[in-house]
Amino acid sequence: MRLFLALVPPPGLREQLGELADAAHANCGGRRIPDESLHLTLAFLGEVSDVQATELVDWVRRLTVPPGEWRLDGWGHFRRPGILWVGGQSPDPALTALHGHLWDALEGFDLTGRPTCFVPHVSLLRRARRLEAHGLPAPDLVWGYNRVDLVRSITRDWGSRYVSLARSPQN
Repeated sequence: MRLFLALVPPPGLREQLGELADAAHANCGGRRIPDESLHLTLAFLGEVSDVQATELVDWVRRLTVPPGEWRLDGWGHFRRPGILWVGGQSPDPALTALHGHLWDALEGFDLTGRPTCFVPHVSLLRRARRLEAHGLPAPDLVWGYNRVDLVRSITRDWGSRYVSLARSPQN
């Protein structure tokens, strides 16, 4: 099964992100990410065995995540897949540290794929026709976080559906 670790926005923030996604979709086209799928990927784990998935569920349920805040105040994009996203204009040391801590701990699970670069972002559009943020509202959101979800990605013809398999305890 295909898994990743993510921060999942609380309902109020998810609604605000959805409003940004609506504005981006109106200006840039493409496929809007549904509100219920909005998240920040901390570690993409890829395909894992059922045994690994069970071990990861147990690990996440015991995982301690230090509380932090992430300021989403800028637009960005990944040209090749046509993704328009919202994230921070400046690197966030706490998120970068959390990302590194998670990957350090994941080494014990015999997983590959640790990225050389981490760009914290929330994808809002896929296959956007335009990737410029001109004319879009300036984002100014604060995301308080203190837990991580282990999420399963189920791919369908129309897109992906995400199912949380485990959540770390709230601090």
